[in-house]
Amino acid sequence: MSPPIAPVGWSRWLVPPAALSIHLSIGQAYAWSVFKPPLEEALGLSGTQSALPFQLGIVMLGLSAAFGGTLVERRGPRWAMTVALVCFSSGFLLSALGAATQQFWLIVLGYGFVGGIGLGIGYISPVSTLIKWFPDRPGMATGIAIMGFGGGALIASPWSAQMLESFGGDNSGIALAFLVHGLAYAVFMLLGVVLVRVPRPRAEERADGVPATPDGPQVSARQALRTPQFWLLWVVLCMNVTAGIGILEKAAPMITDFFADTSTPVSVTASAGFVALLSAANMAGRIGWSSASDLIGRKNIYRVYLGAGTLMYALIALVGSSSKPLFVLCALVILSFYGGGFATIPAYLKDLFGTYQVGAIHGRLLTAWSTAGVLGPLIVNWIADRQEEAGKHGADLYGRSLLIMMALLAVGFVANELVRPVHPSHHLDAVAAQKGAPRARRQRAESA
Repeated sequence: MSPPIAPVGWSRWLVPPAALSIHLSIGQAYAWSVFKPPLEEALGLSGTQSALPFQLGIVMLGLSAAFGGTLVERRGPRWAMTVALVCFSSGFLLSALGAATQQFWLIVLGYGFVGGIGLGIGYISPVSTLIKWFPDRPGMATGIAIMGFGGGALIASPWSAQMLESFGGDNSGIALAFLVHGLAYAVFMLLGVVLVRVPRPRAEERADGVPATPDGPQVSARQALRTPQFWLLWVVLCMNVTAGIGILEKAAPMITDFFADTSTPVSVTASAGFVALLSAANMAGRIGWSSASDLIGRKNIYRVYLGAGTLMYALIALVGSSSKPLFVLCALVILSFYGGGFATIPAYLKDLFGTYQVGAIHGRLLTAWSTAGVLGPLIVNWIADRQEEAGKHGADLYGRSLLIMMALLAVGFVANELVRPVHPSHHLDAVAAQKGAPRARRQRAESA
């Protein structure tokens, strides 16, 4: 499947909706918790077991993005979106079979392994194309698409809950809900497959916002791994995501615990509303902060994420339990930074490594997400459990976790400060020249 080249006059503003159709679909992953209670009841699972499909899906997201990134660059966005469609939808269909036959391993295989491959390939499928279409506003362009991943759960959560209510929470009802998900997402993702186009090889219509001729450094994915800049950004992303996901995963019990001993405890309904607010902040941060990075620069926006994020955690630790509005505000800001970090990193990579294989480089960098997805919840939950065993309660359960998150953000801040332009020796022309030098010497020796 060859990449579809845009005809002359093609509007680049048709590409973000194509990307959004993919990301809104795979963003369903954040709504997996809707299926946890009915699965536990219907199949007799523990909470840890019912989380396995989601956890495996996130692991496969990082791995498939890392190992498939170069292939995505070579085959183009339409191929990648097609693979994502097939894998993600097939994952739901396998899960439907597993629920109908009460074989939980099929759900883990389908949603976690097969669907997780669809998550990873789908996540990176439009990134390089968007950056090439919007060289003037790469942060905004990638923010629009990646916003869909953060906001997908806002659609999927009520939709899934309504289906389970209509079909029933037993294994047959869950199977039917999985089946509808698989078919509906296949149709919606097909819109992106049909609509997406890549820019023409050279800019031929500058007046209409055609991609600019590549300028600045151009670095291959393989060469990028040999630069300190790649690993510094790996640390930056990992620290920022760890800090955000630590609150996101524990949001409802955390706000309940913080105000359990006050005169105004948080109800179950209010804690659910808090989770919804965090999802909205996550989504808004993806488009808002990434667009701001086009104006103030990528390094400066990460200074905001990491520096102000540390301040927000400090406020929660010091006075969060005495002021509910302050606690909520700080948490919302942290989650907006969490989402903004995801949306800004592709543009940061483009600034440093160019557009040549930015999608493949982005895929490799997403292994930081897989690491943070384990690290963040582990820190918060493990410490809270240990503190509870020690007889502590309320906000005291999270004091040490908050200090650790502040330290991690400080590490990320330092790593961001150390980022410098990539040395010219890593640029494509320099690498090509280095490889050509031995060949030239051999030819001269043979001719002599």
